[in-house]
Amino acid sequence: MSGTLNLKRSVIVGCGGYLPEKVVTNHDLAKIVDTSDEWITERTGIRKRHFAAKDQPTSELAVKAAHVALQNARIRAEDLDLIVVATATPDRTLPSTAVIVQGKLGNNKGLAFDVAGVCAGFLLALNVVDNFLKSGQGKYALVIGAEAMTSLLDMGDRRTCVLFGDGAGAVVVEAKNRDDIGGDRGVLGVHLQSDGHLHNILYSDGGPSTNGKVGKLRMDGQEVYRHAVTKLTDSAKRILASHELMVDDIDWFIPHQANIRIIESVAQKLKFPMDKVVLTVQDHANTSAASIPLALWVASAEGRVKAGDLILHEAIGGGLIWGSALVRF
Repeated sequence: MSGTLNLKRSVIVGCGGYLPEKVVTNHDLAKIVDTSDEWITERTGIRKRHFAAKDQPTSELAVKAAHVALQNARIRAEDLDLIVVATATPDRTLPSTAVIVQGKLGNNKGLAFDVAGVCAGFLLALNVVDNFLKSGQGKYALVIGAEAMTSLLDMGDRRTCVLFGDGAGAVVVEAKNRDDIGGDRGVLGVHLQSDGHLHNILYSDGGPSTNGKVGKLRMDGQEVYRHAVTKLTDSAKRILASHELMVDDIDWFIPHQANIRIIESVAQKLKFPMDKVVLTVQDHANTSAASIPLALWVASAEGRVKAGDLILHEAIGGGLIWGSALVRF
């Protein structure tokens, strides 16, 4: 298997995204909870977010993003060998949202399953797919981060309800022979870690085997912030060092869009210029597993991220689970 691993590279060949039609501004939230546009913007950088309709499940968001990514990659859904959905807001307890997406896409030959990494879910899904493809278990894969985070929000809790939005982002990944791609393109590496001792600082207070409820999102914001800055900075340094790269070698930093303060603090510690950081948090808020692929889709559609650019991704989510990825676009 080692020979196969050395010959294959997982290359992103298409990006897509979808944001629900309903836009909710900070001023809108100030009408239903004790907050203000100034308070939210100063602390988070968020100005607006998108809310899914009541009859719009996560799978629908995922399918819409998938169609855009497939069209961008010029790949048919029937050609997919693997569909992995990262989500904390599945349509149902079972089956997986991925198989529902698979059915809606009209694919019946591939393997489909979910991964649960919350905000780090997209990196987890990308890592899983990368290992599948490099080991020769397929040619085309679809990686989707999709979230209906509003289904977990307590709209009376201003500490959390102002932070999140709904949406989906997707990438099509193709297994290519290294000899056939120029510039060392593809997923260069993913670094992930978790620490279950910290599970109680970001969690849902419901579950099938505990109280039989979906639950609402609960968070110790100060602790999450502290761990996010230190752990993401450490992860970035680790993955850069493991590939003998410097910050100056990175063309774009596209992190999980949780909070502008976290992003700015990590960039400052890495000495990474903010004009090379892709920001969508102001328009999307925190869309959890969808935030990185959504930001990548926006940046590539705008022509900022181009083929051959070296991208550093980072994310941290409930668990805690966190990590980084290096991708040559």
